[in-house]
Amino acid sequence: MISADGLVKRYGEKTAVKGLSFEVRPGIVTGFLGPNGAGKSTTMRMIVGLDEPSAGSVTVNGKPYAQHAAPLGEVGVMLEARAVHTGRSAHNHLLALAATHGIGRRRVDEVVDLVGLREVARKRVGGFSLGMGQRLGIASALLGDPRTVILDEPVNGLDPEGVRWVRNLLRGLAAEGRTVFVSSHLMSEMALTAEHLIVIGRGELIADTSVEEFVNLASNNSVRVRSPQASRLRGLIAGPDVTVSSEETGVLTVTGLESDRIGVIAAEHQITLYELAPQQASLEDAFMELTQDAVEYRTSQDDGAGLPVGAGRSAA
Repeated sequence: MISADGLVKRYGEKTAVKGLSFEVRPGIVTGFLGPNGAGKSTTMRMIVGLDEPSAGSVTVNGKPYAQHAAPLGEVGVMLEARAVHTGRSAHNHLLALAATHGIGRRRVDEVVDLVGLREVARKRVGGFSLGMGQRLGIASALLGDPRTVILDEPVNGLDPEGVRWVRNLLRGLAAEGRTVFVSSHLMSEMALTAEHLIVIGRGELIADTSVEEFVNLASNNSVRVRSPQASRLRGLIAGPDVTVSSEETGVLTVTGLESDRIGVIAAEHQITLYELAPQQASLEDAFMELTQDAVEYRTSQDDGAGLPVGAGRSAA
């Protein structure tokens, strides 16, 4: 388990993390989301002792990371997959890590096979592709068979087969009762992998909830209805608390009335329905909506000029 209590990190006058408190529980995959500059990397570095909190505290499995006698057996971490001596082979890199904790050569061979690097394990890391480097980073994180796994952008650079492999790996680790904490900018992949989300923006907590609840926060509970008698149905369901809109002929978007009730009304009046589908936001939609005020930089399409949010603009 990872427990953060009032985490603060300041760099001079800039406060990167502002009083973050959360828990990452074992047995599920927890996604860590936030726009660029939100403080995700800083938070993860504080968890594993690479940055000292300016205030607050964080523990992993009941202790600060530095107090674990054999940290590789407690916490497996990948924050920068390419932070490897480029002249070493993958096998020798893992052997060097293993030697620091008395881990045997057999375990090195196991993780090499697990991540699919057997054929290139004796090659220098400097010649690895981005995806191969990611696999080596994951192997390093799993070397000590840790109870807690922390991965930053683990699917970056992987092909579709590799992305699916990581997804199944994370689910499998969680199913074994381990704590799995993973950050990613790929919302579609997080929707398939994570069960719980911790979302931050500008160093502050935005959400600590299940994926389903997070998406529901951004959903307007509308229903898409397609019918050759859409105009007639519209007149039957419209009311003070029901909003009906239409952007194409024969299609209605209904807010304020559940799909079951719409179906009953249509049946009572012998109205044919071709489609009756509750509309729900995607994880990406929910993320964009709920973090829109926490984005540090916007493109010209989003904000008009590609300026930092809040930056002044010359008066007309």
